[in-house]
Amino acid sequence: MVYDLIKKRRSVFPAQYNGKPISKETVSQILEAANWAPNHRKTEPWRFKVLFGNSKDALGTFLANTYQEVEARPKKVKIKKLLDNPSKAAAVIAICMQRDPKETVPEWEEIAATAMAVQNMWLCCTELGIGSYWSSPSLIAYMDGFFDLEQGEKCLGFFYMGYYDGPLPEGERKSMEDKVTWME
Repeated sequence: MVYDLIKKRRSVFPAQYNGKPISKETVSQILEAANWAPNHRKTEPWRFKVLFGNSKDALGTFLANTYQEVEARPKKVKIKKLLDNPSKAAAVIAICMQRDPKETVPEWEEIAATAMAVQNMWLCCTELGIGSYWSSPSLIAYMDGFFDLEQGEKCLGFFYMGYYDGPLPEGERKSMEDKVTWME
């Protein structure tokens, strides 16, 4: 049931991945789920750049080097994490949003549609037993130095994916009653 799947979805971080590869066919299936996200005026603003193999290592190197260039006091722990996380993942997907050139809808709606596409991917990963995590470091502002981004396209983060061992912790949420105002 989809309700149970939603409640089971968790962030699973690259340090938890076990190194088992994910096939291109499986990633394609996950991306196809993303393609069915709702979006206003059929702009379909989501764009994805899938990194396997050496391209993951190149991303890590780019992120670590860029961090050292832009950060006044770079931390060695963060440099190592930026360098290592992409290589620990079976696949990394850059989450991008292509702004409608006619701007027929507000930008926030296109960002929201892209986020819904990522939620579809995340739920699909959960069903397939693949751990995933959306990272959006401040370095995404520099990704035009790594990717060939189209005019109006921006990177919103990275979707790390990998198989993992063992059960995940139960989720916790505060009561929905504290977040809802009923009006009659």
